[in-house]
Amino acid sequence: MTAESNPNGGQPQQVNLQQIAQQFMSGLQRHFDMLAFNLASREAVQEDCYNQRVNAPRIMPAAPRHQNFEQMQAYARDLLVRQVIGDSLNLTVTAMNNAHFFLALVKATNANKDVTPDAQKAAQESQQAFIPAQLDEKFNRLEKDYGIMCELEDSITSLGFVMQILMQQGGVVKEAQVDEQGELAIELKSVEIQDAAVAEGQPQGKLVDLRKVFREAEAVVFSDVELQLVLVSVASFADSLFKSVAEYARSVQEGA
Repeated sequence: MTAESNPNGGQPQQVNLQQIAQQFMSGLQRHFDMLAFNLASREAVQEDCYNQRVNAPRIMPAAPRHQNFEQMQAYARDLLVRQVIGDSLNLTVTAMNNAHFFLALVKATNANKDVTPDAQKAAQESQQAFIPAQLDEKFNRLEKDYGIMCELEDSITSLGFVMQILMQQGGVVKEAQVDEQGELAIELKSVEIQDAAVAEGQPQGKLVDLRKVFREAEAVVFSDVELQLVLVSVASFADSLFKSVAEYARSVQEGA
Protein backbone atom coordinates (compact mmCIF):
# COMPACT_ATOMS: atom_id res chain seq x y z
CA MET A 1 0.00 0.00 0.00
CA THR A 2 1.22 3.48 -0.80
CA ALA A 3 -0.21 6.79 0.25
CA GLU A 4 0.76 10.42 0.34
CA SER A 5 1.96 11.47 3.76
CA ASN A 6 2.39 15.00 5.03
CA PRO A 7 2.32 14.75 8.82
CA ASN A 8 4.60 17.72 9.45
CA GLY A 9 3.29 20.12 6.87
CA GLY A 10 6.24 19.56 4.52
CA GLN A 11 6.40 18.01 1.07
CA PRO A 12 4.21 14.90 0.60
CA GLN A 13 6.08 11.61 0.56
CA GLN A 14 5.18 8.08 -0.47
CA VAL A 15 4.55 5.63 2.35
CA ASN A 16 5.51 2.13 1.25
CA LEU A 17 6.00 -0.65 3.79
CA GLN A 18 8.68 -2.50 1.83
CA GLN A 19 10.64 0.70 1.33
CA ILE A 20 10.28 1.62 5.00
CA ALA A 21 11.61 -1.79 6.05
CA GLN A 22 14.51 -1.68 3.60
CA GLN A 23 15.55 1.83 4.64
CA PHE A 24 15.36 0.89 8.31
CA MET A 25 17.48 -2.23 7.87
CA SER A 26 20.04 -0.31 5.80
CA GLY A 27 20.36 2.28 8.56
CA LEU A 28 20.64 -0.44 11.18
CA GLN A 29 23.41 -2.10 9.18
CA ARG A 30 25.38 1.16 9.25
CA HIS A 31 25.07 1.21 13.03
CA PHE A 32 26.29 -2.39 13.14
CA ASP A 33 29.24 -1.65 10.86
CA MET A 34 30.16 1.46 12.83
CA LEU A 35 30.13 -0.53 16.06
CA ALA A 36 32.40 -3.17 14.52
CA PHE A 37 34.75 -0.41 13.33
CA ASN A 38 34.84 1.18 16.79
CA LEU A 39 35.48 -2.16 18.49
CA ALA A 40 38.28 -2.97 16.05
CA SER A 41 39.79 0.49 16.50
CA ARG A 42 39.71 0.12 20.27
CA GLU A 43 41.56 -3.18 20.04
CA ALA A 44 44.21 -1.69 17.77
CA VAL A 45 44.98 1.55 19.59
CA GLN A 46 48.28 1.64 21.51
CA GLU A 47 49.22 3.76 24.49
CA ASP A 48 52.07 5.54 22.71
CA CYS A 49 49.74 6.47 19.84
CA TYR A 50 47.25 7.91 22.33
CA ASN A 51 49.95 9.93 24.09
CA GLN A 52 51.31 11.18 20.78
CA ARG A 53 47.86 12.36 19.75
CA VAL A 54 47.23 14.00 23.14
CA ASN A 55 50.48 15.97 22.94
CA ALA A 56 50.21 16.94 19.28
CA PRO A 57 48.67 20.41 19.93
CA ARG A 58 51.26 21.04 22.71
CA ILE A 59 48.47 22.40 24.90
CA MET A 60 45.43 21.01 26.70
CA PRO A 61 42.20 22.67 27.87
CA ALA A 62 42.81 21.58 31.49
CA ALA A 63 46.03 19.60 31.82
CA PRO A 64 45.53 18.62 35.50
CA ARG A 65 42.33 16.85 34.42
CA HIS A 66 44.07 14.83 31.72
CA GLN A 67 43.28 11.12 31.83
CA ASN A 68 45.84 8.46 31.06
CA PHE A 69 45.48 5.63 28.58
CA GLU A 70 43.90 3.11 30.98
CA GLN A 71 41.42 5.66 32.28
CA MET A 72 40.38 6.61 28.77
CA GLN A 73 40.02 2.98 27.74
CA ALA A 74 37.49 2.44 30.53
CA TYR A 75 35.70 5.73 29.84
CA ALA A 76 35.49 5.07 26.10
CA ARG A 77 34.11 1.58 26.74
CA ASP A 78 31.40 2.89 29.05
CA LEU A 79 30.50 5.58 26.55
CA LEU A 80 30.29 3.03 23.75
CA VAL A 81 27.91 0.81 25.74
CA ARG A 82 25.62 3.75 26.47
CA GLN A 83 25.71 4.78 22.83
CA VAL A 84 24.80 1.30 21.56
CA ILE A 85 21.93 0.87 24.03
CA GLY A 86 20.66 4.38 23.33
CA ASP A 87 20.89 3.92 19.57
CA SER A 88 19.11 0.57 19.84
CA LEU A 89 16.20 2.11 21.71
CA ASN A 90 15.99 5.01 19.27
CA LEU A 91 15.99 2.59 16.34
CA THR A 92 13.26 0.54 17.99
CA VAL A 93 11.09 3.60 18.49
CA THR A 94 11.69 4.66 14.88
CA ALA A 95 10.59 1.24 13.61
CA MET A 96 7.45 1.36 15.75
CA ASN A 97 6.58 4.89 14.67
CA ASN A 98 7.01 4.05 10.99
CA ALA A 99 5.02 0.84 11.34
CA HIS A 100 2.23 2.60 13.20
CA PHE A 101 1.69 5.24 10.54
CA PHE A 102 1.34 2.55 7.91
CA LEU A 103 -1.07 0.66 10.15
CA ALA A 104 -3.10 3.81 10.76
CA LEU A 105 -3.38 4.37 7.01
CA VAL A 106 -4.48 0.78 6.43
CA LYS A 107 -7.13 1.08 9.12
CA ALA A 108 -8.36 4.49 7.97
CA THR A 109 -8.64 3.43 4.32
CA ASN A 110 -9.72 -0.16 4.96
CA ALA A 111 -6.61 -1.18 2.98
CA ASN A 112 -7.78 0.79 -0.06
CA LYS A 113 -5.02 2.14 -2.30
CA ASP A 114 -6.92 5.38 -2.78
CA VAL A 115 -6.40 7.58 0.27
CA THR A 116 -9.06 10.22 0.81
CA PRO A 117 -8.30 13.49 2.63
CA ASP A 118 -10.43 12.31 5.56
CA ALA A 119 -8.54 9.02 5.79
CA GLN A 120 -5.24 10.88 5.56
CA LYS A 121 -6.30 13.20 8.37
CA ALA A 122 -7.43 10.32 10.57
CA ALA A 123 -4.13 8.47 10.11
CA GLN A 124 -2.10 11.59 10.86
CA GLU A 125 -4.09 12.34 14.01
CA SER A 126 -3.55 8.78 15.20
CA GLN A 127 0.16 9.10 14.47
CA GLN A 128 0.43 12.40 16.33
CA ALA A 129 -0.99 10.70 19.42
CA PHE A 130 1.31 7.69 19.02
CA ILE A 131 4.66 9.42 18.55
CA PRO A 132 4.98 11.03 22.03
CA ALA A 133 3.74 7.90 23.83
CA GLN A 134 6.15 6.08 26.14
CA LEU A 135 7.64 2.80 24.94
CA ASP A 136 5.30 0.56 26.94
CA GLU A 137 2.29 2.53 25.74
CA LYS A 138 3.41 2.11 22.13
CA PHE A 139 3.43 -1.65 22.61
CA ASN A 140 -0.02 -1.50 24.21
CA ARG A 141 -1.49 0.56 21.39
CA LEU A 142 -0.13 -1.72 18.68
CA GLU A 143 -1.73 -4.68 20.44
CA LYS A 144 -5.02 -2.96 21.30
CA ASP A 145 -5.59 -1.12 18.02
CA TYR A 146 -4.14 -3.62 15.54
CA GLY A 147 -3.75 -6.92 17.35
CA ILE A 148 0.03 -6.87 16.90
CA MET A 149 2.10 -8.66 19.54
CA CYS A 150 5.72 -7.54 19.24
CA GLU A 151 8.43 -10.17 19.48
CA LEU A 152 11.13 -9.29 22.02
CA GLU A 153 8.87 -6.72 23.71
CA ASP A 154 10.14 -7.71 27.17
CA SER A 155 13.76 -7.50 26.03
CA ILE A 156 13.26 -4.06 24.47
CA THR A 157 11.65 -2.91 27.72
CA SER A 158 14.63 -4.33 29.63
CA LEU A 159 16.98 -2.32 27.40
CA GLY A 160 15.07 0.77 28.52
CA PHE A 161 15.81 -0.18 32.13
CA VAL A 162 19.46 -0.77 31.21
CA MET A 163 19.70 2.74 29.75
CA GLN A 164 18.21 4.17 32.93
CA ILE A 165 20.72 2.19 34.99
CA LEU A 166 23.66 3.40 32.91
CA MET A 167 22.60 7.04 32.85
CA GLN A 168 21.18 7.51 36.35
CA GLN A 169 22.49 4.74 38.63
CA GLY A 170 26.16 4.47 37.86
CA GLY A 171 25.60 1.25 35.96
CA VAL A 172 24.34 -0.73 38.99
CA VAL A 173 21.01 -2.57 38.95
CA LYS A 174 18.50 -1.63 41.66
CA GLU A 175 15.44 -3.39 43.03
CA ALA A 176 13.07 -1.35 40.85
CA GLN A 177 14.51 -2.91 37.67
CA VAL A 178 14.29 -6.59 38.58
CA ASP A 179 11.28 -8.92 38.28
CA GLU A 180 9.75 -11.27 40.85
CA GLN A 181 12.66 -13.65 40.32
CA GLY A 182 15.10 -10.85 41.09
CA GLU A 183 16.28 -10.72 37.49
CA LEU A 184 16.57 -8.14 34.74
CA ALA A 185 16.66 -10.37 31.66
CA ILE A 186 17.34 -9.61 28.01
CA GLU A 187 16.89 -12.16 25.23
CA LEU A 188 19.59 -11.52 22.64
CA LYS A 189 19.35 -13.11 19.21
CA SER A 190 22.39 -15.19 18.31
CA VAL A 191 23.27 -17.73 15.61
CA GLU A 192 23.65 -21.42 16.29
CA ILE A 193 25.44 -23.52 13.68
CA GLN A 194 23.72 -26.84 12.97
CA ASP A 195 26.11 -29.76 13.57
CA ALA A 196 24.47 -31.97 10.95
CA ALA A 197 24.89 -29.30 8.30
CA VAL A 198 28.57 -28.87 9.22
CA ALA A 199 29.15 -32.61 8.81
CA GLU A 200 27.66 -32.40 5.34
CA GLY A 201 30.00 -29.55 4.43
CA GLN A 202 27.19 -27.01 4.21
CA PRO A 203 27.20 -25.00 7.46
CA GLN A 204 23.81 -23.56 8.27
CA GLY A 205 22.74 -21.47 11.20
CA LYS A 206 19.52 -20.53 12.91
CA LEU A 207 18.62 -17.70 15.24
CA VAL A 208 18.46 -18.72 18.88
CA ASP A 209 17.93 -16.84 22.13
CA LEU A 210 20.92 -15.97 24.29
CA ARG A 211 19.65 -14.97 27.73
CA LYS A 212 21.53 -12.14 29.41
CA VAL A 213 20.61 -11.75 33.07
CA PHE A 214 21.47 -9.04 35.59
CA ARG A 215 20.57 -9.16 39.29
CA GLU A 216 20.11 -6.51 41.91
CA ALA A 217 23.34 -4.76 42.96
CA GLU A 218 25.17 -6.15 39.91
CA ALA A 219 26.95 -3.88 37.44
CA VAL A 220 25.62 -3.83 33.89
CA VAL A 221 28.38 -5.26 31.70
CA PHE A 222 28.23 -6.37 28.05
CA SER A 223 30.95 -8.15 26.11
CA ASP A 224 31.84 -6.84 22.65
CA VAL A 225 29.91 -9.62 20.94
CA GLU A 226 26.90 -9.06 23.19
CA LEU A 227 26.85 -5.41 22.16
CA GLN A 228 26.77 -6.52 18.54
CA LEU A 229 23.97 -8.97 19.33
CA VAL A 230 21.92 -6.13 20.80
CA LEU A 231 21.77 -4.63 17.30
CA VAL A 232 21.07 -8.05 15.79
CA SER A 233 18.17 -8.37 18.23
CA VAL A 234 16.79 -4.98 17.17
CA ALA A 235 16.94 -6.20 13.58
CA SER A 236 15.01 -9.35 14.55
CA PHE A 237 12.45 -7.23 16.39
CA ALA A 238 11.97 -4.91 13.41
CA ASP A 239 11.77 -7.78 10.92
CA SER A 240 9.03 -9.45 12.97
CA LEU A 241 7.19 -6.14 13.40
CA PHE A 242 7.17 -5.29 9.68
CA LYS A 243 6.00 -8.81 8.83
CA SER A 244 3.14 -8.46 11.32
CA VAL A 245 2.22 -5.11 9.77
CA ALA A 246 2.12 -6.68 6.30
CA GLU A 247 -0.05 -9.52 7.62
CA TYR A 248 -2.44 -7.01 9.20
CA ALA A 249 -2.74 -5.15 5.90
CA ARG A 250 -3.48 -8.43 4.08
CA SER A 251 -6.11 -9.44 6.62
CA VAL A 252 -7.88 -6.09 6.33
CA GLN A 253 -7.77 -6.22 2.54
CA GLU A 254 -9.13 -9.76 2.43
CA GLY A 255 -11.88 -8.89 4.88
CA ALA A 256 -12.91 -5.74 3.06
